[in-house]
Amino acid sequence: MSGRRPPGFRAALLALSSPLLILLALAVLLLRQGADRLPAVPALVIGCGLLGTSWMRRRRRRAELLRALRQGEASPP
Repeated sequence: MSGRRPPGFRAALLALSSPLLILLALAVLLLRQGADRLPAVPALVIGCGLLGTSWMRRRRRRAELLRALRQGEASPP
């Protein structure tokens, strides 16, 4: 083995990055007190933003695919 990872490994790692960032920020918010909690806020906002944009992009792609499939059904072969 040359140490190469499976092709889906990188995609899986990227898919887990924003939820893990959110979990880490929430853990910091729960475990620290006072002003020590502030550095976790940007990580929480960025993680939520990444997750939200990913969700919206996926929703838009699925809607476009459904529209294309329905147009394909309407036209005779």
